[in-house]
Amino acid sequence: MVTLDVRPQLLDALSALRDRVAAARFPLPLTGAPRARANRGELLAQLDDYLVPRLRAPEAPLLAVVGGSTGAGKSTLVNSIVGRVVSEAGVLRPTTRTPVLVCHPDDHHWFAGMRVLPDLTRVWVPRQADTEADDEPDEDDALAPLLEDEEGTLRIETAETLPRGLALLDAPDVDSLVAENRMLAARLISAADVWVMVTTASRYADAVPWRLLRTAKEHDASLVTVLDRVPHQVLAEVSRQYGALLSKAGLGEVPRFTVPELPESTGNGGLLPTTAVAPLRAWLTHRAQDPDARTRAMTRTARGVLDSLRARMPELAASVAAQYSAAVRLVAAVEDAYESEHARVRTRLQGGAVLTGDALKRWRSYPLDCSADELLDALVESLGALLLCAVTAAEERIDEAWRREPGGGAPGLAGPDPDPESAEHRIGMAVRRWRRVLEEYAEEEVQAVVDAQSATPPDPEIVAALVATGLLGGHRARTAGESLAERIGAQGALRLRDRGEQLLNEYLDTVLDTERERRLAPVDTLGVGPEPQAELIAALSLLQKER
Repeated sequence: MVTLDVRPQLLDALSALRDRVAAARFPLPLTGAPRARANRGELLAQLDDYLVPRLRAPEAPLLAVVGGSTGAGKSTLVNSIVGRVVSEAGVLRPTTRTPVLVCHPDDHHWFAGMRVLPDLTRVWVPRQADTEADDEPDEDDALAPLLEDEEGTLRIETAETLPRGLALLDAPDVDSLVAENRMLAARLISAADVWVMVTTASRYADAVPWRLLRTAKEHDASLVTVLDRVPHQVLAEVSRQYGALLSKAGLGEVPRFTVPELPESTGNGGLLPTTAVAPLRAWLTHRAQDPDARTRAMTRTARGVLDSLRARMPELAASVAAQYSAAVRLVAAVEDAYESEHARVRTRLQGGAVLTGDALKRWRSYPLDCSADELLDALVESLGALLLCAVTAAEERIDEAWRREPGGGAPGLAGPDPDPESAEHRIGMAVRRWRRVLEEYAEEEVQAVVDAQSATPPDPEIVAALVATGLLGGHRARTAGESLAERIGAQGALRLRDRGEQLLNEYLDTVLDTERERRLAPVDTLGVGPEPQAELIAALSLLQKER
């Protein structure tokens, strides 16, 4: 038998490309994101369910997927080609979510494993007729019920009446009211060597089947159409109009079969006469058993998918790039807001903005009516308020900037703290830690004075209060520095002030950096970076080279 000649290097390149497609993410709600997600899903489905399995096992049976709209008669058509009931017909059939694949018993092993449609669990239930005594009534046309109507399953049936090398798959309705059914139907069609699109005399102009037909044309897939349930009195006219629509769409060369409306077409379990489906059955059998016809069908569909990657991969890469650009803008808005507030806080600290309100009142009454501890408490509270105001202002700027960005409305990108007190709590803890470390510095300087002079040591708490006032009070706190120098000496005061200023800057940076990183954390978790775009293009280039 003639088969596809596939080099290992091509399969390796295709696998690498598949991994790059799987890694692509489109979490931000940009205009093109839904289409990009759909394209990614379709690409993965075609690569995983059809192209890679087919190229790895070109000798596997030809898979013809029968798809179409609700009530088009797909199941009745499949049953009639097989010659017995293998898929329950009817719009309300209990296996709506369970596609049925039927093949010759000798071909069963090709589909029992995970070679194609690896995400679907295989289900095979023996027929009652297979286990009953010979004298029992013949129930060959009755389906054994599935144990459960589960999503994500593929029912495997075998029938000796089906030619070896041919498998038929009855897919869910492409226009099902259930979104999962529509997605599964599109995925199954993408797994086909041959697309068998079924429509009816009353619905052949509907939009849904024509979208699939156009997709098949874009991918240059092996395609055949069936115009089903056509009343005898309008058969010629409807067939002519349908053919004209196909020609207008550039599908005039697609094989077309017409099945007249018959009593058995109602979908109540009957089989169509053999003559009604003989032409379609013969066409499928020829494609499966004639080596040249089989190779042409497989090669055309496989090559069509490969050729389609030239346009689909750059489009996917462009969508990835758009996600990254949007993420960069979101990050820039956060960085700009916190950088601006960081500079503003530094300016206000230099201007003595902390020494206002209660803190200024305490300083003016110190030491007569205010203790060093009370002064420190007031300064720490005022410093925390200043930092909280800066964080709040930064968050407001970010919210405003993100509202102008299409990607800013992504789930999970809201501010990290629904409760504003959480930021206040973190900032309060930070400034209290700053105070404790500053007090430790003051104790060290006091001890140095004692060691050097053996004099009566100054109170460390007073020293800490004076250096904190000098650092945070601006021009209003000039006398704090003078008082500090009197207690621990000019060199000690200068040394303590330098250490305290460095410590203040470190805690200022820590507080604002922590809040900035908390706001950026949801963006980081999106996993949107600059690499995927280049990787997608590189994978496509490698594949084209190996072809």
